[in-house]
Amino acid sequence: MYSRWTFALSLLAAVAAPADAFVSPKSTPLSAPTTQSTALYMGPPIDPNAPITEKVGEGSRKYRRTVFTHDDWVQFRSSDRFAKNLKTLFNSGIYRSVAKEITATVTVATVVCLWNAIAGGYQGIGGEMHDPVIPGLMKIGLPMNTFTILNSSLGLLLVFRTNKSYGRWDEARKFWGLNINHTRDLCRMGTAWYGKMSEYDTTGFMDSASVDQTGIDPVKRQEDLQRLSLCTWAFVRSMKRHLSPVEEDEEEFQMELRSRLPAEQAEKIIAAAHRPNRALQDLSVAIEKLPMHFVRKNELNKNLSIFEDTLGGCERLLSSPIPLFYSRHTARFLSSWLLLLPLALYGEFGNSWNHIAMIPTTGFISVCLFGIEELATQLEEPFTILPMQGFCDKIGMWCDEIISWRGQGLDKEVEQFSMMK
Repeated sequence: MYSRWTFALSLLAAVAAPADAFVSPKSTPLSAPTTQSTALYMGPPIDPNAPITEKVGEGSRKYRRTVFTHDDWVQFRSSDRFAKNLKTLFNSGIYRSVAKEITATVTVATVVCLWNAIAGGYQGIGGEMHDPVIPGLMKIGLPMNTFTILNSSLGLLLVFRTNKSYGRWDEARKFWGLNINHTRDLCRMGTAWYGKMSEYDTTGFMDSASVDQTGIDPVKRQEDLQRLSLCTWAFVRSMKRHLSPVEEDEEEFQMELRSRLPAEQAEKIIAAAHRPNRALQDLSVAIEKLPMHFVRKNELNKNLSIFEDTLGGCERLLSSPIPLFYSRHTARFLSSWLLLLPLALYGEFGNSWNHIAMIPTTGFISVCLFGIEELATQLEEPFTILPMQGFCDKIGMWCDEIISWRGQGLDKEVEQFSMMK
């Protein structure tokens, strides 16, 4: 009997656990764009006085933007991961987000136990049976077969919803992966092909020969490539802002653009109705100003077409959720199933004291199933849990590094330019 009470109280404590126990991944502060935290610690805001909105629900999403390194993976797959996860069971942000729903189902289970004890009699502490408190009341319940028949349908709904939501997150991450890959590719080709590089530069086109450059001004080269790098960074940073909430990113976005870009260019991007398109236009102009053969410029411009595709794909994910009627039906089905479940579980726990074990069991089932639905909901909109700021910072750093390298034949070109002086 003691163990039953202990089990029941422990599950009820999980429902009533303090909200400040919420744990979530650490985020990189926007004020430090050149650093990116890779710590695996899934902790809440450091400030103990942080509002509850920063620990549960929408405010917690910015703490889920984790970036892994090799050391993080080693820790993630450690042999004691199960013990660590169980230790923080009551601190889960997912479970805290569905606390109201879990409380509702546990309340229904408690009411069912109390009602049937009043209507049908109850067992005393010593094991003796007592008559109904209010004779004539009918006990309430439902056959378990009703829920057994619906199990597979509910499972299919949850599996489809979770898979589709994860697929949306995975697609968004792949779009940003393409951005990372092709920004590096763009700067690499611009750096290597700058100026007179091969026979392309003396190839005639429509009876008009290309200009034969006899030297490369290293100062102008640096300016042109720096413009290419900054315009590349400006596009991904504008795309990040385009996909982020206004209240989270607008101030930092304007501050970063004004600190890195020429004033006129920064203001034009900020004032644009569609900022990523404006930044992409600036990048097109930067490519057009590079002294290289048009065939090579076409290769660089292919990357811009890919950027437009990734931008459009992300806009599609942001503006088009899983059909709302599907999500609503799943939520209604799941809620009704769990709220009525105690009526069927009551008879299954006849061997426990006053059927009391039904209450924590209902709570446990609710945690698991509502948790699955909550996972799908959190994954469905992927951009506020992706470390897009970290992606932008790394892209800017890598592009600046690439353009600092000397391109093909640059040593010879610099020597020729010096002799001309």
